[in-house]
Amino acid sequence: MIPQVLIAELSKIGINGPKNVLFNASRAELIEEAVRNNEGGFSSSGAFVVNTSPYTGRSPNDKYLVTNGDPDLWFAAGTQAMDKQTYASLKEKVTSHLESSKLYVRDVIAGADSAQRARIRIITDLAWQNLAASNMFIQPNEEVPFDNPDLTIIAATSFAGNPQADGLRSPVFVIMNFDEKTVLIGNTSYAGEIKKSVFTYMNYVLPKRGVLSLHCSANKGRRGDTALFFGLSGTGKTTLSSDPERALIGDDEHGWGNEGIFNFEGGCYAKTIRINPEYEPLVWSAINRFGCLIENVPLNASRVPDFDSSEITENTRAAYPLYFIPNYEPSGMGGHPEHIFFLTADAFGVLPPLARLNTDQAMYYFLSGYTSKLAGTERGLGEKPEATFSTCFGAPFLPLKPAIYANLLASKLEKHHTRVWLLNTGWSGGGFGVGNRIALPLTRAMISAVLSGSLNDAPTHLHPIFRVNIPDEVAGVPRSVLNPEQSWSDTQAYEREALALAGKFAENFNKYKASVPESVAAAGPIQP
Repeated sequence: MIPQVLIAELSKIGINGPKNVLFNASRAELIEEAVRNNEGGFSSSGAFVVNTSPYTGRSPNDKYLVTNGDPDLWFAAGTQAMDKQTYASLKEKVTSHLESSKLYVRDVIAGADSAQRARIRIITDLAWQNLAASNMFIQPNEEVPFDNPDLTIIAATSFAGNPQADGLRSPVFVIMNFDEKTVLIGNTSYAGEIKKSVFTYMNYVLPKRGVLSLHCSANKGRRGDTALFFGLSGTGKTTLSSDPERALIGDDEHGWGNEGIFNFEGGCYAKTIRINPEYEPLVWSAINRFGCLIENVPLNASRVPDFDSSEITENTRAAYPLYFIPNYEPSGMGGHPEHIFFLTADAFGVLPPLARLNTDQAMYYFLSGYTSKLAGTERGLGEKPEATFSTCFGAPFLPLKPAIYANLLASKLEKHHTRVWLLNTGWSGGGFGVGNRIALPLTRAMISAVLSGSLNDAPTHLHPIFRVNIPDEVAGVPRSVLNPEQSWSDTQAYEREALALAGKFAENFNKYKASVPESVAAAGPIQP
């Protein structure tokens, strides 16, 4: 029996008289539904495995914001403006299409801080997508449907847009309407589109309240000290924050409010390509059990997942609830951070693996958001990583002007005396194809040294090009690794590559100069 209040709520958004609706189904019920619908199959360890081809990553060029007159609205690269009339016409087609489909409806919470939480309704036409949403977000205490949720996401994987008739770039679309508090997703089943739509919404509403929204993971130590790890997909947020010695607050999206840090989510959406059970035992255990949802990982004849395979995509994923991690933080909250790490996977192999930043430098590197896009995270990327600058380490999900986020960050750093570190998880001894990826145990050793406080006042030296302070010594880390120019066989080649990257930083930062203090613009690398 469909709750009458839910029928009324669906009618409000244009879904009238749906034939069949399953509301807030349990994990087991959704998996049974997915099996009946032939949506996927089981791995040998009991996880449910699906294939989202042809769309195995986000579709950044198919994202739209409906214009609403907000002077602070910002359109990240690839994001298009859509007028209200075009949106209304397409929404009517989508909702009409879904009236004859079996629907899976789930009410979830985004935001562990009760003062900042958002009530989210997620409507899907695939049972496994509802399972993914159940795993990734916070479950509400209420048993009845929300009345007027803060955001409704309609994921119609079976509906393809008509580019010419519907004003779209392709049959795929992800459309955010802040005034109507609705997201339309069509023709793609990749669960990351649902996850990041919630993040985009939180990135719009929270800064207007003075709460900083963050694309980062977070954990805390036994004495309650909180650490944040910023970075784009593939830079190590999930891996590095999943530490057996520290409680995991969350792996991807957080807010920084008056009381401290709080997770937006209740689960993880971990990248699994080439996951190593020796180095990542907590994540490995979480993804190999019943209830986990795995995307785009091939199974062998014995139904054992081949996590080393990129046959379908490099962007293989697993969605699981936080409590699958033994040392998770049940409250989803932590204090004001003592340390922040800006993660970057530098494909050129020239950035130091660890450097200390002052506040101006923190704003500079935060706005720059430099990393390398790893193959498969987005459609259209080739096999080789590509250098990129993504504002605040999350440009596609930021609907407000970048200076709003950067200024909020600076004020919180100063108020709470938070230390900021640049952490390169990329290449050493040369760029991609020549050097090697910095070994995970060395990265963990550097993080441990920072979190122990032993580097707070340790001697440093200035990098001659990037002008960041590199610790003179870190226990267990060779000096040749700490100082990237020493890991290259050709020091002149290193200098050329480092200066080339410095030039890219300067060119990228030109668009922010008018909106930040001069001291921030001057805090970057030297001009080549």
